[in-house]
Amino acid sequence: MNCGTGEDALWLARRGVKVLATDVSPAMLQVAESKLAASPRNALARFHRLAWEELDTFDEGPFDGMLSNFGGLNCVQDLRGCARTLAAKLRPGAAAIVCIMGPAVPWEWVWFLAQGKPAAAFRRLRQNGAQWSGIAVHYPSVAETCRAFAPEFRLLRRSAIGALLPPPYTEKWIGRFPRLIAALDRIERRVETWWPLPMLADHYLLEFERV
Repeated sequence: MNCGTGEDALWLARRGVKVLATDVSPAMLQVAESKLAASPRNALARFHRLAWEELDTFDEGPFDGMLSNFGGLNCVQDLRGCARTLAAKLRPGAAAIVCIMGPAVPWEWVWFLAQGKPAAAFRRLRQNGAQWSGIAVHYPSVAETCRAFAPEFRLLRRSAIGALLPPPYTEKWIGRFPRLIAALDRIERRVETWWPLPMLADHYLLEFERV
């Protein structure tokens, strides 16, 4: 789901996974199809235009697993409804892996406050979300997402992506310190599941099992 330009789909396909990759953006899918055409070995992947909100109208399935990477679920209005619809599309025991932008990011607070931009620093904490390109972006907490996926899904693992590492938009500054980045990355990979890091990360990754 929300496959973007197809990097994850093609990575999985190269490893023998049969992938149906979907996205709401025709432009993203066009790029993904171009990548697929340039990689004949990736015949196991195919692409289809589909929004999260349209999943209940999709007549394929059931599937063995689902991956939603880097914030696709932040753009849905009804997280509980999407989780319930997804459950109907997955076999019992299937994995559902979601990567979501969290609400509390100390790196972001420090970065934007240092630039005198308090509205940007705390935009994720707004009750009705933030506006981006005409889309309302919401930032559910780990606990809120787990509640939305229950009882159809059981949480197996939670981890942080970008708790110790600064967010990507700081790259021009932090990129001057490659050794520091490498050290922070090594440390974060070792402690990514430790409380409270998933709650304070730019993104958090949740691995569920369909019960």
